[in-house]
Amino acid sequence: MSSNKGKYDCISLGHGSGGIMTRDLLDQIIFKTFSNPYLDKKHDGSIVPFEGELAISTDSFVVSPIFFKGGNIGSLAVHGTVNDVAMCGAIPKYLSLSFIVEEGLSMNDFQRIVNSIKTASETSGTIIITGDTKVVERGKGDKIFINTTGFGLKHPKARISSEHIETGDKILVSGNIAQHGMAIMSEREGLQFESDIYSDSTNVNFLVSSLLDSFGDAIKLMRDPTRGGLASVLCEIAETDQLGVQIHERALPIDIQVSAACEILGLDPLFVAGEGIFLAFVKGNQSDAVLEAMMNDEKGKFAACIGEITNDHPGKVVMNSSIGGKRLVTPLIGEQLPRIC
Repeated sequence: MSSNKGKYDCISLGHGSGGIMTRDLLDQIIFKTFSNPYLDKKHDGSIVPFEGELAISTDSFVVSPIFFKGGNIGSLAVHGTVNDVAMCGAIPKYLSLSFIVEEGLSMNDFQRIVNSIKTASETSGTIIITGDTKVVERGKGDKIFINTTGFGLKHPKARISSEHIETGDKILVSGNIAQHGMAIMSEREGLQFESDIYSDSTNVNFLVSSLLDSFGDAIKLMRDPTRGGLASVLCEIAETDQLGVQIHERALPIDIQVSAACEILGLDPLFVAGEGIFLAFVKGNQSDAVLEAMMNDEKGKFAACIGEITNDHPGKVVMNSSIGGKRLVTPLIGEQLPRIC
């Protein structure tokens, strides 16, 4: 397709030199793929128009393996950052994009990742406006790492803050839990099931925007349960704001294959990451309407109400077990699943 790919099968240290090879890589893959009026200026940064309150989120992605069922490190980087901006109650608009590439990564794999970034950016309504590419020696980078920073305008009806949460508020989750983490782990462990486990990596910003359009400040807080999963988010919120959080095991939406994989590997799905879902703390008397709106959207068709805020046990998360009784949900001490995003 390009002179760069024609000359070189793999990324070499010369592609990070700042010279002709670097320019060829950028021109024939990066700028060619992401061409737009901001990036085409080939400046060290970009000047873009903004009016109103700005939400910014940055993240780095080091997932292993870099290709997995349902996506790859490129689409994951876009979805993860777009969703983080949306969790602020903002409408993502621009992305910065930086690569750290290990010497030896095939040009075909690099192009495939770049193409997935382009597709994910377009489907989430965002534009790549600036970035950077570095190359490190073989053995120093594990193929490729990606950093993305997202910029968005705060939604005019958003009042997203944990300080607004109160007793009686409901806790909704927009889809099946633990999907992404188990897609990564089942590939690492070579597990085979009757049906494959696919990552749920996707953008949720349009669903979030439509919910804010309709329900405004009835939505108190939103968070996406990535590293550490659902339990880590709930424990952090409960402890930080001294809220009593109660959830119901029977209400937790989870795919049967994901549940089986968790059982085989001895993992608690409450602590396993999702990359295409979010938690919403919603005013109690509007929660049914918000849940219905979620379920009417393709990105929220498996949404469920999983719990509520209570006056009991402030600072703690308690789960009503499906077999009766209660269980205290405690935070992870260390990393349960490394390198999943």
